[in-house]
Amino acid sequence: MDVISPDSPLAADATRPTRAEAEAAVRTLLRWAGDDPAREGLRDTPARVARAYAEFFSGYATDPHALLERTFEETDGYDEIVLLRDIRLESTCEHHMAPILGRVHVAYLPHRRVVGISKLARVVEAYAKRFQIQEKLTAQIANTIQEVLSPRGVAVVIEAAHQCMTTRGVHKPGVTMVTSRMLGAFRTDPATRRELLAMIGNPGGPREG
Repeated sequence: MDVISPDSPLAADATRPTRAEAEAAVRTLLRWAGDDPAREGLRDTPARVARAYAEFFSGYATDPHALLERTFEETDGYDEIVLLRDIRLESTCEHHMAPILGRVHVAYLPHRRVVGISKLARVVEAYAKRFQIQEKLTAQIANTIQEVLSPRGVAVVIEAAHQCMTTRGVHKPGVTMVTSRMLGAFRTDPATRRELLAMIGNPGGPREG
């Protein structure tokens, strides 16, 4: 069972608003936007938004470190790059509460042990389902894998579109932000880094298929 992180808002239930308070806040926003939360089309919206938020921000209730604790040592000496490519990213910008949509590539160089690949995707999700900025998200994923697995290297590359930039403000659709965090051999060995980037492809560029 996943453990609630000590820095999670869920760890302080006494100060967490109730479901009713959350729904009241949504009604306030609807009125502020200029609409009537009592009309038929919006009557159930506060409850829907509260349920959606429970899903959007479920990462606060998950301890990413705990996800990586179970590892496997029967690898027959495998010590090359392990890459999980094109993990779907759905996150929320902490500045405008707008969606961040994209993909994440996670790689590591094992040191005597490996972890189930689904756990890497779950670590991504645990951090993504919080209010985020992409730079911090990239670092959190890489740092956690490094801290728990102690591999010879970790690399995280994120390519994402930010709706706070495409649907408001400068209104620039089609723009993708690319961030990376390289640790260990991926940072110090240019050949290893080039091999990884060749496996990923061209971050930010068009995909075949």
